[in-house]
Amino acid sequence: MSDAILVLNAGSSSLKFSVFRDSEPPELILRGQLEELQSKPRFVARDASGKVIDEHAWPAGSNLSHQQAIEFLFDWGRHGKLGQLQLVAAGHRVVHGGMKFPQPVRLDAAVLAELELLVPLAPLHQPHHLAAMRAVTNYAPSMPQVACFDTSFHRAMPAVAQRYAIPRKLTESGIQHYGFHGLSYEYIASRLTVVDPRAAAGRTVVAHLGNGASMCALSGGCSVATTMGFTPLDGLMMGTRCGAIDPGVLLYLISHHHLDVEALERLLTHESGLLGVSGISSDMRTLLERQATDAHAADAIDLFVYRITRELGSLAAALGGLDALVFTGGIGEHAPLIRARVCRAASWLGVDLDAQSNEHRGPRTSRSNSAVTAWVIPTNEELMIAIHTQQLLKSMSP
Repeated sequence: MSDAILVLNAGSSSLKFSVFRDSEPPELILRGQLEELQSKPRFVARDASGKVIDEHAWPAGSNLSHQQAIEFLFDWGRHGKLGQLQLVAAGHRVVHGGMKFPQPVRLDAAVLAELELLVPLAPLHQPHHLAAMRAVTNYAPSMPQVACFDTSFHRAMPAVAQRYAIPRKLTESGIQHYGFHGLSYEYIASRLTVVDPRAAAGRTVVAHLGNGASMCALSGGCSVATTMGFTPLDGLMMGTRCGAIDPGVLLYLISHHHLDVEALERLLTHESGLLGVSGISSDMRTLLERQATDAHAADAIDLFVYRITRELGSLAAALGGLDALVFTGGIGEHAPLIRARVCRAASWLGVDLDAQSNEHRGPRTSRSNSAVTAWVIPTNEELMIAIHTQQLLKSMSP
């Protein structure tokens, strides 16, 4: 019987999972997800090649808690495709690690209590991560669990990049620039050593573009600046999140539109971004399909690209120049039009787009003589979680 590591990424209405053989490096065996937990739950599992190996659906109107989803997943594994595997640990993606968790940590009651305190900083994500952790604890109390944080990769940023211009006592209380999508950036940094060694050793900006979107400046593979800040609400325009906004706007909304904290959070987190500007959808695919006939859809795309190009200039300045630009994430990997517009806007930095290669997802999307190389590199946060889980448990072994 082979040992295996379970990787979990819990969302508000979903539970994504991957199973890796406990080898070096960890080897993907299967992955899948439970979706629409609160309305019409459905389950799908795929092997390492992407082939569907099992599916299950519940009647419309069914409601699964994360606890029930975990129980279903473990029961399915025990009686199905994981029958010959021994799950030795579970690794969790956790969005916010705050000041106390600069690296992955083994879960216990004290760690869970600390993570609970960070819920206000990532209200869209943190509660669901905690629900999955507790569900695994209830179902398999002896199984070691490891929390892997999206903030960890950025904790080595220069102090000046982590500081806000607010009274020092507030900074020392934890109000500082954290950054997110760190597991994705860490994976891209590791792949760059193979794909583009010059960029890996030099100055690279990675654009993680999806429903949540951010960018990161890497110097020698280390984060030196990133667009998200104290929370995942900052930086780029996203699917339903506004991104960077003048704090004066928030004060105005409070004083003149009489929005309380709950209404303001709903506006900035759920009603803004691509959805708010377009009035149509938060899905870039829908907007790209309708941009020719709907001016608001076109406006949303224009603003999305504009914000990326503005931030690219800022991050290149933080690096003192640019050697490579990498696209990843759902939009970054699958929207050639967005990549093309960003690359053309970045021609002043030395990016010379290869249009044909870009249409076919590269992986290199710049011409051979381009001063700055451009790439499409699919991210793999699950693998990073498996690696961190494996390494932490081995370091704790007697």
